[in-house]
Amino acid sequence: MKGVSEAVLTEDIEYTMGTGNVFADLGLPEPEALLAKAGLAHQICTIIEERGLTQTQAAEVLHVTQPKVSLLMRGRLAGFSMERLVRFLLMLDCGIEITVRRHPTPAARVRVTAS
Repeated sequence: MKGVSEAVLTEDIEYTMGTGNVFADLGLPEPEALLAKAGLAHQICTIIEERGLTQTQAAEVLHVTQPKVSLLMRGRLAGFSMERLVRFLLMLDCGIEITVRRHPTPAARVRVTAS
């Protein structure tokens, strides 16, 4: 009976399907650029954590101050351009590949992935 009651509960829940880009869903300007920056920052933070670097050590590698690393790690990306985030990845010995392809729909997309 547990499965039946769960089904009844979910029938009354209203939801809106997202676009796949939270920044677009929030109506922010340049949502694709914001999503790309977030993806780059996520990769940088993942690498810092995987290497077990402290924020101070990461700051030395990235040639910035520890407070800048703190902002980055907390997702405060206003002071970071995409170019700067790409440079950080290069300083962390990451290769970066940019692929440009024509998209069949009017909505262009930017995607950051790790391999």
